[in-house]
Amino acid sequence: MPRFIGCDVHKKQVTICILDTEGRVVTRLRVPCTREALLKLAQRQLHADDQLALEATSNTWAVVEILEPFVARLVVSNPLRTRAIAAAKIKTDKVDARVLAELLRADYLPEVWQPDAETRRLRGLTHRRAALVADRTALKNRIHSTLAQRLIPVPVSRLFSNLGLEWLQQLDLDADGRQALDSDLHLLRVLEEEIQSLEDLLAQLAYQRDAVRLLMTLPGVDFTVAQGVLAAWGPIDRFPDADHAVAYLGLVPSTRQSDRHCYHGPITKQGNAHTRWLLIQAAQHLDRHPGPLGHFFRRLAKKKNRNVAVVAAARKMGLIAYYMLRNNEPYRYAIPTSTQNKLVKLRVRATGRRRRTGPAPGSRPRPAADGSGIATRHVPSLHEVYNKEQLPPAQSLAELTPGELRHLRRTASLQHAQKLQRPSRRPRKAKAPDRELTTS
Repeated sequence: MPRFIGCDVHKKQVTICILDTEGRVVTRLRVPCTREALLKLAQRQLHADDQLALEATSNTWAVVEILEPFVARLVVSNPLRTRAIAAAKIKTDKVDARVLAELLRADYLPEVWQPDAETRRLRGLTHRRAALVADRTALKNRIHSTLAQRLIPVPVSRLFSNLGLEWLQQLDLDADGRQALDSDLHLLRVLEEEIQSLEDLLAQLAYQRDAVRLLMTLPGVDFTVAQGVLAAWGPIDRFPDADHAVAYLGLVPSTRQSDRHCYHGPITKQGNAHTRWLLIQAAQHLDRHPGPLGHFFRRLAKKKNRNVAVVAAARKMGLIAYYMLRNNEPYRYAIPTSTQNKLVKLRVRATGRRRRTGPAPGSRPRPAADGSGIATRHVPSLHEVYNKEQLPPAQSLAELTPGELRHLRRTASLQHAQKLQRPSRRPRKAKAPDRELTTS
């Protein structure tokens, strides 16, 4: 007969309650939350037909990895939705374990999706990178504060460029200020090295996954953003549609409806906050994009404030990303040169391989500006970029639905879409002269 087991997991101990099919308590246990103790518990107490439940917390997946092979079913519940525990008047570990077992027996436990080992690893790496970047930002703010407290203006536009760091090293400060600045600069160098090392590993993992390079064709999305989205979503087929996928990231408006009154408020902010932040940051520069996404951003920014437009554009990017993954198709309106640069940088960083640039001799006619003294560069079509980077082809204009063509005309994006279909040439930008730091 199957039994129903509730586990209240904490950092140092696990409280367990085992019920039979009638809801009677078979046994209660409390064991240390260590790998050895949990493995001994599983071998001595668990049966092959048992069902086990525990709440999602910081060490949940390590516990799941140990106990899952010993039971017929393991359920990880959503603690924010387990109201029988959250709203209890008397809340102890013993009561929580019993409630989990009872809800599991009644099949009324709100469970969360259990990611596979690869997704769990990607989540851990992307969240560690986010934590290191947050530490780096805090250090930079502290250095700015050290200068502001001493009324020292910064003579360079980018303080943490090579020029700015050289200025900080030579800056004449009081003893306490010099000690604080040297300490923060040392910590900053260490953090930069750690972030660089972690990003090198993430780049290698990203280049091995076609889904990452597919998402990188979206404007503003690099491999770190793409990996964050994939780590949060996991297999895309677990969502019935795109609306559920973006709701999982908390990018949908909250709704309060009763009778004939309906109020739509700010986004719910439920789900993976890190991935939501990544998409919002990726949407910051869409106001300059010539395609449909840029038109959507600019149209909304005229009616609302910029922050509303950014969040709405991030939601739109999430919807598009879902369909790109489901249909295995890159973004149809990406800018070829910037997209190619992103993909090439990822390839070089992951593998160190550089491909020979330029056309084969005699394969391309001489440009019209040849001999005029005006340097030009070849701008490939979007199809050429995707083909060269071994990505699936995007739909051509002839393959689009009538509704999408009408949308392109309505948003004045049809000319941009037509331009992407054919290669062209444009003048090369002159290199700006190096500027030296001058002191008065």
